[in-house]
Amino acid sequence: MSEAATRPSAHAGALIASLDPLLRGWLPRQRWFAGKGRPVTGFELVAATELLPPGADIGLLHLLVRVRQPLLAGPDTAADHELPADCYQLLIGVRAELPPPLAPALIGHVTEGALAGLTVYEALLDPRLTGLLLERLRLPGRLGVLRFARAEHSDIPPALAPRTCSVEQSNSSLVYGDAFILKLFRRVVPGVNPDLELPLALARQGCARVPAPAAWLTAEGADEPLVLGVLQPYVRGAADGWELALKALAKGEDFGAEARALGRATAEVHAALATALPTVSLGRAQVDLLARGMTERLEAAARAVPALRPYEPALRTAYQALADLGTHSGTAWTAQRVHGDLHLGQCLRAPSGAWSLIDFEGEPARPLAERRMPQPAARDVAGMLRSFDYAARSFRPWSPRWADACRAAYCTGYADVSGRDPRTEPVLLRAHETDKAVYEAVYEARHRPDWLPVPLAALDQLAADAAGPRRSGDVR
Repeated sequence: MSEAATRPSAHAGALIASLDPLLRGWLPRQRWFAGKGRPVTGFELVAATELLPPGADIGLLHLLVRVRQPLLAGPDTAADHELPADCYQLLIGVRAELPPPLAPALIGHVTEGALAGLTVYEALLDPRLTGLLLERLRLPGRLGVLRFARAEHSDIPPALAPRTCSVEQSNSSLVYGDAFILKLFRRVVPGVNPDLELPLALARQGCARVPAPAAWLTAEGADEPLVLGVLQPYVRGAADGWELALKALAKGEDFGAEARALGRATAEVHAALATALPTVSLGRAQVDLLARGMTERLEAAARAVPALRPYEPALRTAYQALADLGTHSGTAWTAQRVHGDLHLGQCLRAPSGAWSLIDFEGEPARPLAERRMPQPAARDVAGMLRSFDYAARSFRPWSPRWADACRAAYCTGYADVSGRDPRTEPVLLRAHETDKAVYEAVYEARHRPDWLPVPLAALDQLAADAAGPRRSGDVR
């Protein structure tokens, strides 16, 4: 490529054609690739930008690529049965030869086109190229379709040593000098990503529970921009809540104080979000719509996961009870922007003991418009209650008392700040916890079948609870 940056063109089309056979084998092996289990049938280049034009030494290409895949795998699948193409962000390094330390980054050797004879590889494993990426974020401006923005008053020193995060996730993260962490979204959609929108809103409110974005990367879209990455302060020496919970279980230690502190942190973030962004009242029609959506997700889950089917009739009653309460009692709840995918792994405890909440993207599998909708705060609370149960069941022997104590402490901490204990609204809480466990069952069946018994055990208990009313103080 000779242009500094380009939208799709004949030249760019030749580029993607030359990379096509290499990407077909490489992409499905990536942890963040959402289309596993279906063959890749083709690519469409959305945008190509040369962050560093390939030369005699090294190059860096930024690509936005739509990946075409059939709805059903198999030789008889027709082209008109393809799913809507997902768009992925790729950062491709280009060298004549890879040095041995970069061997794990190899994508392949290009045999035709403008890059013929060169080697392409995953650029995020190359410190030279990830250092260049940080430098672009330090200096706001545009390059082709890309826009590098920096928060006012943010101080980003140069030449911070980069390293990749080894934790498997649906995105890719880089840590720079233990000072900043850059999350790069791999599967991108048009619109405002909550993982940028909500931390910016919380920063304006002075909420210290969420690291404020220092810089971010976006791309121009046909109708709306695409959020590609967010740079935030790195909480040095922090441990995530999942790690800490498992350590406490292994040592037979109580986790109640930490769970209560997490409840307070969650309530503080909810309060700040309710102040920063609009809230709505859920009347009869809205509550009915909420319950109907949960029921539809249960029906789809039961079709996908046969082990769920015995519980389906009893679980429906949790959603029916929610709809009935909205219809007959005149109960109305407030909905607001929430985290959307809150669990112990999304919480960090600094060496000082302070808790932070991270990763506001929401459940990536759900449409962006849905993730940005106001929801009852009970959705986040239910996610945390499920997470305590997950932690307890991942340890042998299972410790239900440990989970129950954490769940109760979390709700108490939430009430300390909000003045409202989530357990005083058992119908709302049970509906959201059931919905979360149904989501977990589908996820585990697809990605981690060995973990499927964890949500199934919770659904078994929730189905049993449907046999009779629960006390207002119960959280299970």
